[in-house]
Amino acid sequence: MALHELALERRNLHGHFSRELEPVLEIDSGDSIAFATLDAGWGVEPPRADGAERDRFEPRDEELDSGHALIGPVAVRGARAGQVLEVRIDSIRVGPFGLTVAGGWPSFMNDGLEVAEGESVTLAWELDPDAGVGRDRAGREVRLDPFLGVLGMPPDEPGVHPTGPPRFCGGNLDCKELRPGTKLFLPIPLDGALFSAGDCHALQGDGEVSSTAIECPLERAELTLSLRDDVDLMGPVALTDDAWIALGLGDTIDAAAIDAVDSMLQLMGRELGVERREALALASVVVDLRITQVVNGVVGVHAVLPHGALGSGRI
Repeated sequence: MALHELALERRNLHGHFSRELEPVLEIDSGDSIAFATLDAGWGVEPPRADGAERDRFEPRDEELDSGHALIGPVAVRGARAGQVLEVRIDSIRVGPFGLTVAGGWPSFMNDGLEVAEGESVTLAWELDPDAGVGRDRAGREVRLDPFLGVLGMPPDEPGVHPTGPPRFCGGNLDCKELRPGTKLFLPIPLDGALFSAGDCHALQGDGEVSSTAIECPLERAELTLSLRDDVDLMGPVALTDDAWIALGLGDTIDAAAIDAVDSMLQLMGRELGVERREALALASVVVDLRITQVVNGVVGVHAVLPHGALGSGRI
């Protein structure tokens, strides 16, 4: 299968989702794409030590580029609405710097923690992708675990759609489990798929409680996109080396948890041949619920079923 290189240039960048966007590339099922991206805020340099505004990529459209800096969209030949897109995450290499911002704007978390007023705090990170280490200017060191926060397709609705909220067809999922070696399965909402990716995170805790992870540029990622007709999904599901993961979305944690468990019960029914109530009983014993993120308007909960939890094998 072919490997297609996408250059980091204006024609391949966009900051919104839309079915009206022309694809920058068309590939066959099973082909791979390789690309770099800017950080989510379109930055081209690290935070400045004096707190001055850093330089950002130009030109940008105030409305159409208000969201994450995404590469794409990529069309997949033969993709039809109702199929499933398998996104195999082959490799991710972070760029040389990152930043984490906290406080200084209104949100339910900042308001509740009483940090909405006043100035934001920015941690500037120097990233060493070879050593897998990040250090901030105070000398604190963390072990990197990179992933792409945004992997998805536009809804089959007219107009411009923000990149912030995740959707059933992917987008800003912000799930740290989507690291290299993982396969992410997404329902395809429209013919051609029109897949985009970006928002590299060098490290993030479950929840992403400040609204930012270590946001960083992406030096290079490779993804393999394949069409699947043998899987029936209502929302995102991932297969890692360690577990099946069902990603739930909702306006509240309760709603997202129901969505995640519902998706997991469907998965267990398909893989184990058990009816819904029996699957729920088993899930209560072996499935963990984790908060994916609470900061994107649409919040996320993921249900995790470790391989071998119900005996040998992958489930």
